[in-house]
Amino acid sequence: MDYFNAFWVGGLICALVQILMEKTKLLPGRIMVLLVCVGAVISFFGWYEPFVEFAGAGASVPLLGYGNILMKGVKEAVSQSGFIGLFQGGFKTGAVGCCAALVFGYLASLVFKPKPKK
Repeated sequence: MDYFNAFWVGGLICALVQILMEKTKLLPGRIMVLLVCVGAVISFFGWYEPFVEFAGAGASVPLLGYGNILMKGVKEAVSQSGFIGLFQGGFKTGAVGCCAALVFGYLASLVFKPKPKK
């Protein structure tokens, strides 16, 4: 049942984003920022953890999950360091995902030999 819930929740998120892309004139970069911000807001209210428990990877892998990770880091850092934690928390928790994206993107560019657009 865990796989099924992850599949349909992740698919629903992707379908809603696709509809948003088709029906609005928002650029993909803005939609990505919107998803991260929505994930952070949902996490702020404490609603994201029960969502992740229900949907597993279907909720934690999309960009909504990245917003959740950033917000969790900010909450921890604020409780430990006070106001300065607002600036520290997101970097500490989001660093692994960003580094992995950079490393794997670089490795893919070595394997597939990208060419510039003409």
